[in-house]
Amino acid sequence: MGTAAAPGFDTETLRRAIEGQSADALLSLYADDAELRVVDRNTQPSHPKVMHGRDQISEMLNDVYSRDMTHKVEQCVVQGDHLAYTESCQYPDGVKVLASSMVELRNGKIVDHTLLQEWDDEG
Repeated sequence: MGTAAAPGFDTETLRRAIEGQSADALLSLYADDAELRVVDRNTQPSHPKVMHGRDQISEMLNDVYSRDMTHKVEQCVVQGDHLAYTESCQYPDGVKVLASSMVELRNGKIVDHTLLQEWDDEG
């Protein structure tokens, strides 16, 4: 009896969820005990915003994907149990956001996600 390959991470689901603004589809890629850390101008590296578990992550994803903006996955690389991707976003007023994610996977699910994001100054 051969050993089954570990389940792979579905990058197409990731792309479709982000670009289709489907928080539920994106949440399905996270393990129950996942952690998501966000670093940006408001939550800087020494004090990142940390969400523990799918309930807290779900709140953030629902907030992000309920906004009137576009999301595009620019680059996505999977190597072993690590995933890296960049995402460009734009609000209707032209303000752009660039996000870069480094992710650790376990059994094809996200267990540890660090998100760095920066956006244009408004005005």
